[in-house]
Amino acid sequence: MEFASYLAGERWSDHPACTHPTLAHLARMVNDLTSDDGRARLTSLIPSVVGLTSDDPVLDVMLAARAAASALPVAAEERQRSQAVGLRVALAILADRDDDLSAELREFGEAALRSAPAADDWAARFIAEIGPGPRRMTARQCRDIVAGAVDGIARACVRDPDDRLVALLTATVSDTSRFLGARSGESMRDRVDESVSLPRRSPHVVPARAGTGAR
Repeated sequence: MEFASYLAGERWSDHPACTHPTLAHLARMVNDLTSDDGRARLTSLIPSVVGLTSDDPVLDVMLAARAAASALPVAAEERQRSQAVGLRVALAILADRDDDLSAELREFGEAALRSAPAADDWAARFIAEIGPGPRRMTARQCRDIVAGAVDGIARACVRDPDDRLVALLTATVSDTSRFLGARSGESMRDRVDESVSLPRRSPHVVPARAGTGAR
């Protein structure tokens, strides 16, 4: 993240404004918990996180869902329960979205819950006892899920924790890029529709379209 701040022309920092805060949080944790060999594999991802940011809270939920679903099948039992609860809540928030990324995350998340049936049953009972609550998650809650997921993978009794951590970071970078690309496409369609509906002062004048792009 420090190199990303440098590439973006920002002040040297591991909390650069050019990268979504939850994605940056995940990247810092992966960097800290992977081995030296695994850390060297993160270098190629640095340019790809520059400019990946959004203020849409749905992105936080998507990143939390990806992280929890990646950790749930391998994390220790004491971590599986909290990850299952977080994943269930995230999937409920994404349930009504009809975009490809949300559908992919729902499928991935549901498979992860099936892989840990005891944790999933516990999570279902826990949510039923406390009530479903509002269909939203704060950025802080999402980052807590991410932190538990990354730590759970790093400490899991598996032979390839580095591979899993690098794969998780790579997937979340891709998810963020896809999400921003979809939002950019929606913005363009909205503006095109708006321009078509505007009355024209002259049959020879077409309203200009504002430029779009992921911020």
